Amino acid sequence: MQKAWFYEEHGPKEVLKFGDFPIPIPRHNQLLVQVRAAALNPFDCKMRQRAIVPIEFPVVPGCDMAGVVVSKGSGVSKFEIGDKVYGNIQDSNVDEKLKQFGTLAEFIVVEENLVAIKPENTVFIVGWAGGVGTLAVQLAKQFYRASHVVATTSTPKVEFVKNLGADKVVDYRKTRYEEVEEKFDLLYDTIGDTENSFVVAKDDAPIIDITWLPSNPKATYLGLKISGDNLEKLRQYLESGKLKAVIDPTGPYHFSDVIEAFRYLETGRARGKVVISPFPAQYFPSPSCIT
Repeated sequence: MQKAWFYEEHGPKEVLKFGDFPIPIPRHNQLLVQVRAAALNPFDCKMRQRAIVPIEFPVVPGCDMAGVVVSKGSGVSKFEIGDKVYGNIQDSNVDEKLKQFGTLAEFIVVEENLVAIKPENTVFIVGWAGGVGTLAVQLAKQFYRASHVVATTSTPKVEFVKNLGADKVVDYRKTRYEEVEEKFDLLYDTIGDTENSFVVAKDDAPIIDITWLPSNPKATYLGLKISGDNLEKLRQYLESGKLKAVIDPTGPYHFSDVIEAFRYLETGRARGKVVISPFPAQYFPSPSCIT
């Protein structure tokens, strides 16, 4: 058995419980990973609060993780037992059923194509100031070579976002979208405010909203495309320091403090990823014991 956080009904963070679950068995093309760190996402909160997509109770929340391969199913060719991996275990569109057992557990199973070898100089990373935004700014400059990146954030986070590489930072507490003089070739909204933010986009510019459903009919919803190959492409940027994994300075939170971590995430003050680590260092039997 293993320890995990779970909920048996939709509601506030207080519906989360801590208890025992069987250690899962990896099937064809799956890895069994002992979780060393996991991160919380606003999506985890939305899933817990209300029925967004079909899912069975009990639910173990969490999508992102970093950990160690401790067993593998038949057909696995990319990884060996002992490999340190990271990635997102959910591989489902919003209109499909999501996995019932997430990463806030000591052990998880994940398809090998969804993870990659963890870069040596980072503790945790997956997708502005949140977990997605801090990477979006850096990727726009380092990977996609955007010539001019402008980000919005609140007053306390302006210098923080500038240091990530943004050419200009707009403090939304002081400047309304209508007051931004420039018009942009791409609008990428991580907080679901396209109902208002669309005014800064050029007439024919793509408007991307990563929240579901977008608040503006002109916006295109961009769901998460999970790929271990894509993570592998980013490895050189992470190990060279050109791309930095940002962990909120209030953490990491211990595995026993998950409710407190969710409480902080829901304040909207996070800078980077809200990370859970360390997980219990439970003894795991040799792979021959897995049937």
